[in-house]
Amino acid sequence: MPAGQRGRPGAPARAQFNLGRALPFLVLVLTFALDLVTPDRERFDRLLVAAPALAAVTWSVRGTVAIGLLAVAARVLLGGIRGDFAAAPELVANLTVIAGVTAAAAWVSRVRTRYERDMRELTAVAEVVQRVVLRPLPPHLGRFDLHLLYVAAAAKARIGGDFYEAVRVPGAVRVMLGDVQGKGLGAVETASVLLGSFRAAVDTAADLPALADRLEEGLARYGAWDPDSDAAERFATVVLVELPDGQDVARLLSCGHPAPLLQHGREVGTVRFADPSLPVNLAGLAASHHRVEEVPFGPGDRLLLYTDGVSETRDRTGAFYPLELRLRGWVREPADAVPALLHKDLTAYGDGGLDDDVAAVLVAYPPDTR
Repeated sequence: MPAGQRGRPGAPARAQFNLGRALPFLVLVLTFALDLVTPDRERFDRLLVAAPALAAVTWSVRGTVAIGLLAVAARVLLGGIRGDFAAAPELVANLTVIAGVTAAAAWVSRVRTRYERDMRELTAVAEVVQRVVLRPLPPHLGRFDLHLLYVAAAAKARIGGDFYEAVRVPGAVRVMLGDVQGKGLGAVETASVLLGSFRAAVDTAADLPALADRLEEGLARYGAWDPDSDAAERFATVVLVELPDGQDVARLLSCGHPAPLLQHGREVGTVRFADPSLPVNLAGLAASHHRVEEVPFGPGDRLLLYTDGVSETRDRTGAFYPLELRLRGWVREPADAVPALLHKDLTAYGDGGLDDDVAAVLVAYPPDTR
């Protein structure tokens, strides 16, 4: 399954598909029956041509041709039953039309099956790319549980401009969540560069400021290597989190990213950044500095990282999604249920659904873990 909350096709979809395959036969049977029971002046045999046309939608080339031949056979049989062979020109004309439509339907079926095969191959490639670029988060790292919501805004897309990663390093767990400016393949390219930089540096960077610098350097190097790349022109907001072993604290560094929400018991509040850094790839606009905030984070606490696709979802009146209020209402819910609740609530809240990439990582410190 992709990183976002996605379901499998259910029984209604399967029933619709089976009905589509049965529809050409229903047309043949109904047309044949109606033509038999109605007066001779009311002719339904001309509707037989619809059977191969409908078959092209769901059947293979061979199946479409076979249904076309059944339509021809039905027309000949009806002619025999009615004694219409005397009207040979009309019969030949009808059979010619059915044969022509069958040939055209077979060509359409061939194009469709090729397209479906190509789409299956592209989907398989996309799944591989996703596993490489956006690997599923491990459910547990050290003392902590990780729960992810990821939904790409583009229709049928599996990867967008939002990105995430979590790694166990000597002495700590480090988490990153980011959001690339803009959408499309350029945003995906920038996200992949930043993920690569994070993975290359996360084990060796002395602290979060050093890690943030490595992200900046990685994107700058990529831009120098490929100056025509759209990725070199984009910036990204990033939040980095370090959860050190043996200490009930969380260290956070924000590069222009929305502030995470911290849950202590039933209390939910925003992590305050006194001096957030500039987004990645904009550090050259001001003197480079990084300030780390340290907050208590003990057993039973939760930390929600999210992108602006969550916080800036609007309803019909233009009001922003009340994330902090919603999280307060879910403090009693199991941590692993929160991403699904958030996804469902966001989709219902948004005017016309979700129109931006959505990513959220809930870091939970189980109460019985020490």
